[in-house]
Amino acid sequence: MLTLQVRSRTDEAEGIAGLVLTDPQGGELPEWLPGAHIDVHIERPGAPALVRQYSLCGSPSDRGAYRIAVLREPEGEGGSRHLHDAVRQGQLVRVSEPRNLFAYAAEERATFIAGGIGITPILPMLEAAEAAGAEWTLHYAGREPASMAFGRDLARYGERVRVYASSEGERMAVPEIIAAAAPGRVYACGPGRLLDAVETAAEAAGVPAVVERFVNDAEIVSEADHPFEVELALTGTTITVHPGESILDRVVELGVPAPASCRGGTCGTCETFVLAGEPDHRDAVLNAREREESEVMMICVSRCRGKRLRLEL
Repeated sequence: MLTLQVRSRTDEAEGIAGLVLTDPQGGELPEWLPGAHIDVHIERPGAPALVRQYSLCGSPSDRGAYRIAVLREPEGEGGSRHLHDAVRQGQLVRVSEPRNLFAYAAEERATFIAGGIGITPILPMLEAAEAAGAEWTLHYAGREPASMAFGRDLARYGERVRVYASSEGERMAVPEIIAAAAPGRVYACGPGRLLDAVETAAEAAGVPAVVERFVNDAEIVSEADHPFEVELALTGTTITVHPGESILDRVVELGVPAPASCRGGTCGTCETFVLAGEPDHRDAVLNAREREESEVMMICVSRCRGKRLRLEL
């Protein structure tokens, strides 16, 4: 765990706060590669502590600072609101060392697709692709220009960057973009609907795609939630998980060891093998094929489509 200091806070776009974090003693920070994120531990007076993941969007060559961007989520649990409203220059924050679930290796030809705040992990990838002399393009979609961050950072790349603002009637033609990506690889980050379209088009075109999904706090609970049973195969115990409860919470209540970090379906720490039953996947870690195979599930947010699951716990 690292204790860092907020060197600066800026408004990157409407509803997006940029934070630059440094070592209070001026030391070097642990190294990282494009696509990495850090866990930010959010401690709020009189409210439960939260852990949220934010992609590093600065330069990996800068060992003196971590740069993140925080989208304000009014309907969430309050983590992003706290970072927007209460965290200011000079304050200390606790973060994890960088982890990477969205690795990028400089490709001779690469197509990047970003939706909204999904631009954050893509930024360092562009720097790496440019440094490697790769042939690349970025397609970046958002609601309106004012809400799309890092315009100044992207301007230096000129025509390699294509921006789509839905308020101006511009739409990203995903199948055509994917088809034009061959022979190369696609890297995409953004809302689920965009990434579903990317994965579908990539599979149809035979183009390899690497995606990272974000899950909003408000997406985790559904009105369609129902009670279901979970058999813990290693302990021989069966529990009932009711609406509003998570499998992880119920397991922890029993004292069964279950590693976890974000509790929001974005870090992959609580990945658990599924022995029987059909999971209702609500995480941002598994891709479409992994969800279909359902060999594992993230027990912090995912549930059961039927009446019973059997897990390797």
